[in-house]
Amino acid sequence: MMRFTHPIVLAAVIGLSSFACLTASDSVTPGETSASTASVTFESDVQPLLTRYGCNSGPCHGKSRGQNGFALSLLGFDGDFDHFALVREGRGRRIFPAAPEFSLILRKATGELPHGGGKRFEIGSPHYELLKQWIKNGAPRTPHDAPTLVRVVVDPKTHSAKPKEQFRLKVYAEYSDGKRREVTDGSAFQSNDQTIAAISNDEPGLIQAGPIPGESAIMARYMNNIAVCTVTVPLAGEVPNAVYNALPQHNEIDSLVWNKLKLMGQLPSDAASESTWHRRAYLRVIGRLPASDETRAFLADARADKRTQLINQLLERPEYADFWANKWTDLLRPNPYRAGIKAVRSLDNWVREAFRQNMPYDQFVRELLTAKGSTWRNGATVIFRDRPDTTEIGASASQLFLGIRLECAKCHHHPFEVWSQDDFYGFAAFFANVGHKGTGLSPPISGGEEIILNKSSGELKHGRTGELVSPKTLTGQAYDPKSGIEPRDALMQWMTESSNPYFAKVMASRVWFELMGQGLVDPVDDLRATNPASNELLLEFLANHFRAQGYDIKQLIRKITASYVFGLGSTPVERNVTDIKNFSRYYRQRMRAEILLDAVNDVLGTQEDFAAMPVGSRATQLWTFRSSSVFLDTFGRPDANQDPPCERTYDSTTPQVLHLMNSPALNTKISLDAGRPAKLAASEMSNSQVVEEAYLLTYCRLPTTEEKQVALTSFPASGDRRAAVEDLFWVLFNTPEFYFVD
Repeated sequence: MMRFTHPIVLAAVIGLSSFACLTASDSVTPGETSASTASVTFESDVQPLLTRYGCNSGPCHGKSRGQNGFALSLLGFDGDFDHFALVREGRGRRIFPAAPEFSLILRKATGELPHGGGKRFEIGSPHYELLKQWIKNGAPRTPHDAPTLVRVVVDPKTHSAKPKEQFRLKVYAEYSDGKRREVTDGSAFQSNDQTIAAISNDEPGLIQAGPIPGESAIMARYMNNIAVCTVTVPLAGEVPNAVYNALPQHNEIDSLVWNKLKLMGQLPSDAASESTWHRRAYLRVIGRLPASDETRAFLADARADKRTQLINQLLERPEYADFWANKWTDLLRPNPYRAGIKAVRSLDNWVREAFRQNMPYDQFVRELLTAKGSTWRNGATVIFRDRPDTTEIGASASQLFLGIRLECAKCHHHPFEVWSQDDFYGFAAFFANVGHKGTGLSPPISGGEEIILNKSSGELKHGRTGELVSPKTLTGQAYDPKSGIEPRDALMQWMTESSNPYFAKVMASRVWFELMGQGLVDPVDDLRATNPASNELLLEFLANHFRAQGYDIKQLIRKITASYVFGLGSTPVERNVTDIKNFSRYYRQRMRAEILLDAVNDVLGTQEDFAAMPVGSRATQLWTFRSSSVFLDTFGRPDANQDPPCERTYDSTTPQVLHLMNSPALNTKISLDAGRPAKLAASEMSNSQVVEEAYLLTYCRLPTTEEKQVALTSFPASGDRRAAVEDLFWVLFNTPEFYFVD
């Protein structure tokens, strides 16, 4: 016997949509058609409900082996498979056209036979009668000459709701013959934040706003087409327009952020102090703390444009290249024990040199994706050594450089997007003619050289059909093999076209996250309709600006850091205390592992001894994650055994706190005779001056009067003060103000 264990599975299998229940007397909006005017069919009426009720989802019958002997394609991407499973599989035991009322799916649904999902509806109910009629008619498919579904739309597309307000979404399917019909009852709904806007389990399209302000995207899916409604729940209370009009605007970024805050009824925090902004600029642009004399000079500088001048100076410093290259090597760097030590070193050198030259981003990507030559001499080629499989490099390239996560579509239709298996294999086919000559991968040690080249031909077979696939962009442009352009070059032409909506956006998203401590999109490289940016207009502006400036990363950094928003304080005010993504304040973020280790050494005047690195090298200059460091591992550098690309997590953990408190290595550095604490203690500086210097080094600001008084109480009235100085540095290290970017 077929069993359904999901509590709502049977409703999905047998429950036909109520839009198919309309009678001839039901009203239909002009330009729309009722399902009653056509026979109930599988694709148009039955299969969408399998998705709506989740019976073809991963945890249920959509998983690879199905559930209790009954399997469906994940999210209904394969109509042939699903129709066969319901109608023909098991010698057709699930339906009985000669006597539909004895069909297994009906008897289980009505409780006549034991069913793990329970009783779903009554005998004689509309769903029962419609399913009975579908079976009686021979369980028909949708005719091949029937109008095809063009797109799905929702009404409304945006909605501003009051807390706990209920409202309805309507979903319409538009067809190739120009007609449309409401398909709300046959659609699946999903909210990306149920606390802001929850989906009703009882009534299709009924949305319940939450009690707290915020924003959520509601996805409606019908027959593998999706549409999105953005729901906002503004903060209660009125803020006069004059308040928003009076907010400072240094550039277009500020205007776009203030407009979003106005929509949400929120207000920004006060501006950060000069010292906070100064520390933030150093850490965000070049990944290191300013020296104490640099902080003193900035605070004493009275020039109106001193912030602009500082950013320009930072962008020309050598630390800039190492800092930003360190971020990109997270995404590109393979395990040297897999790809080879010399090859990985070659890739690292290539990335760092690209940032030293300020290579335009489009050229950076082009040289990577079209790379040819030796993995020992052209580091860009190493990404193909690390990912020799065509589908691997295709999935990686789409995520890294387009912000499109195609990996899911390798096996089935993307659950939250429009991408299908055809899209995945069409995109990956651009890399089908990449050739490899020489010693391939031989983990755990891959020491040989490899040559990456373009083969005269290349083939990629579709994962489901087994047919050969021709290269095709994600917007449907087929590659012309007669053009004389290599497939990878043709792909880059499409990626860098001004009409491409993804290429500039994903890099703008990455840079914004690194500078602001919070992404416009989360994750930063997951651009899709069902995961909208917190400020779509702002992301669009940043992408357009980036493109207009010739994909110059430094120019994008200048634009963002020049905004008033970049200089906001992190302390919440009454009307933004619940905001976590609209940039009404600066979002504090723990320093990444390499930056924090370098900061500790800079403050203490010490240095690290890394394996396979010159003496005195900084952590941001490491070319491999294999260099042993308990500190870096504790604070979250990527695991060399995990497959990139990966974005780091910035969560604080108990081991991190304990490491700063109890690490023998850190304690040794604080106590070194040649370290800064010992030198300050032995200097001619007064106790008060020593405390000021310690605060300038760690917090990049002068201590308050109270802080200075408390610190001085631990200093002896006379004699050796070294222990007190060392204790002071230990205390300052063990505070969030030190290891967070504020």
